[in-house]
Amino acid sequence: MKKKNVVLSLSGGLDSSTLLLRCLEEYENVTCLSFDYGQKHKIELEKARELVEYLNDNPYRIWWKNKNVLTTYPKITHKVIKLDGLSSLLVSGLVDNDSMEMKKGHYAHENALTTVVPNRNAIFASITYAVALSMVKKNNFPCDIALGTHMGDFDNNKKEGIYPDCSEEFRIALEYAFKIGNWDSEKVNYYAPYNITDKPGVLKDGLKLCKKLKLDYKEVYKRTMTSYSPVKKGNESFSDYKTGSSIERIVSFIEAGKKDPITYVEDDGTPVTWKYVKEYALKLEEEFKRNHK
Repeated sequence: MKKKNVVLSLSGGLDSSTLLLRCLEEYENVTCLSFDYGQKHKIELEKARELVEYLNDNPYRIWWKNKNVLTTYPKITHKVIKLDGLSSLLVSGLVDNDSMEMKKGHYAHENALTTVVPNRNAIFASITYAVALSMVKKNNFPCDIALGTHMGDFDNNKKEGIYPDCSEEFRIALEYAFKIGNWDSEKVNYYAPYNITDKPGVLKDGLKLCKKLKLDYKEVYKRTMTSYSPVKKGNESFSDYKTGSSIERIVSFIEAGKKDPITYVEDDGTPVTWKYVKEYALKLEEEFKRNHK
């Protein structure tokens, strides 16, 4: 039996977009919140909007059987939350305020520290929790909050990683704080199913969910943006293939045995082939493992 309500923090990246598919499978009502905090890769917000529109318009979302309407997954409500004024105060290579240069390299390397946004997941989770509590007050049904953190962001077994605000320990502590600080909090739970797997595991689950929900994985994942350094060409933005977030995504598709449906480009906007992108990512993976034995 499906659970009633969930509020999902949807960035427009691969992880939260996959979690959206899982929520469509498990909940009757799905609300997505995307956050504009002044990120350089604001194209992810457009991708989130495109994905929600595609999923809502998918003809297999509702189909008929024996003259009865059978809903395979619910229609999605999507809101973009603007955090005006915050971006000028944050120090991060991801924020469009020249506070820090974002460095390229392997995702597990210390260069990736330049992609840390101070307390980002706590900010997103807090707003998401507030909306979930409000939904509880409005309709008196339980409501979960969902974030797409995973062990590629922070390894919960080794207790190490670039993003400690993605750790299971942080999630538990945050949920505890939310519960003691709010009325009706017994009706809101924190859902982070991918904290027991890595990004390749997230993608593999997403591919299974696409089949289950009668979705073309290419149509789903071409409407996501993982790159923290997208390249603008004309009116469109395309993914780089050299920054850590892109490399982690590419390796995930390689492990899944699937071609990534997005277009990868050089810094000047020249498209590169999937074969070239794969070879580059695998070479960097080998070098990283060799140098960090």
